[in-house]
Amino acid sequence: QTNIDPTPPCVGGATTMELYEQLTAQGDKVRSLKTAKADKADVDAAIQLLLKLKVDYKEVTGQDYKAGCPPSGTAVSNDRQSENGGEEDTVDPWNVATNSAKGVDYDKLIVRFGSSKIDQELVDRIEKVSGQKPHRFLRRGIFFSHRDMNQVLDAYEKQKSFYLYTGRGPSSQAMHVGHLIPFVFTKWLQDVFDIPLVIQLTDDEKYLWKDLSLEDCHRFAEENAKDIIACGFDVNKTFIFSDLDYMGSSPEFYRNVVKVQKHVTFNQVKGIFGFSDSDCIGKISFPAIQAAPAFSSSFPQIFKGRKDVQCLIPCAIDQDPYFRMTRDVAPRIGYPKPALLHSTFFPALQGAQTKMSASDANSSIFLTDTPKQIKNKVNKHAFSGGKDTIEEHREQGGNPDIDVAFMYLTFFMEDDEQLEKIRQDYTSGILLTGELKKMLIETLQPMITAHQENRKNVTDEMVKQFMTPRPLNFNF
Repeated sequence: QTNIDPTPPCVGGATTMELYEQLTAQGDKVRSLKTAKADKADVDAAIQLLLKLKVDYKEVTGQDYKAGCPPSGTAVSNDRQSENGGEEDTVDPWNVATNSAKGVDYDKLIVRFGSSKIDQELVDRIEKVSGQKPHRFLRRGIFFSHRDMNQVLDAYEKQKSFYLYTGRGPSSQAMHVGHLIPFVFTKWLQDVFDIPLVIQLTDDEKYLWKDLSLEDCHRFAEENAKDIIACGFDVNKTFIFSDLDYMGSSPEFYRNVVKVQKHVTFNQVKGIFGFSDSDCIGKISFPAIQAAPAFSSSFPQIFKGRKDVQCLIPCAIDQDPYFRMTRDVAPRIGYPKPALLHSTFFPALQGAQTKMSASDANSSIFLTDTPKQIKNKVNKHAFSGGKDTIEEHREQGGNPDIDVAFMYLTFFMEDDEQLEKIRQDYTSGILLTGELKKMLIETLQPMITAHQENRKNVTDEMVKQFMTPRPLNFNF
């Protein structure tokens, strides 16, 4: 994958020389901000942007940026491998990629993002406080990282309630099984703690980022709401809202958006999200809209105007940049910081190097797939950790850590002992790849059929009920 062109295109269409000049200018800017003793948030944002530009530069040139040393003519393009093979995974709200067949290195990501690992002690504490066996996602490290979860549990033990907030970006009519992960876990949290839940459908975000009409984005939001309701949420405890609808009907929500907008600079969002000067202004201001549901005063109909109810956000870790920003702003506008629980990514059928894409029909199992389609996709596309021949496999065993069928079973099979036996049998070679895929097919087919049955029973009237701003069955 080498490229001998001295000016290969870069992020945003810039050449390596332009990128080198951007880097030099950004380095000067960081130094001048530090010299001027500028606001810490502005300095941090400028440094973040500098680091991002350095990563982009190395991605395009294969060389580390050195001040005063312009890129040479034999730049290596698209090769992010360092000599020891240990390089940064790409994880942001729009892109997830790694060169490892095992998937993203989540331990490194915790260090990079500055969150805390969900250890056995925290899992035990959740069990003690909730009085319930921990969800399999917690037992297996699928939700693996957190911010301030102990604080939420401390408050709950003192009879102080909290609420849940999660969301979905409705970019297509059909959702895939990976999209269910946060909702399955959020429903469990809601059931065991008996607390309110708000679900944001960011139809505005999808319009700003994708080549879709506003009407389509709004329609997808209502279609996706049916899949979410089919997970079994209680209408008396759950409010689902489309940004395009709720923003216009809730002055309190919009006021919180504006408060966030005032306290985050353009430099900061460039540093956090990598926005460029050619991005539309809608993208630049959108993070404030994703921040607002983390504040209880955005929902006066539920919390009766209270500003102090803490929020817990279960989400995939690629959404964390939004909430790092939110947590930074919260104390400055008089609100508690939201707590977070982060999940790993649901891998694509082709392997854990990327997360599944709603735009590639063969990268994932969709909630609309028939039993036959599920069987064909798993058999044909699921990346195998097995050996090339039965003889080799029996002798050397398979690798469950890179086998997609096994990865999927860790998400959906409830029985820990059965899962461990499958892991051992596959590793030893007793269990063949075809048999493992058959187990996955037999797990997925009834689960998706049941979901389709539930979804058929979700009427437009029910969607309207869930999406109407109203009080819920809680006293605040």
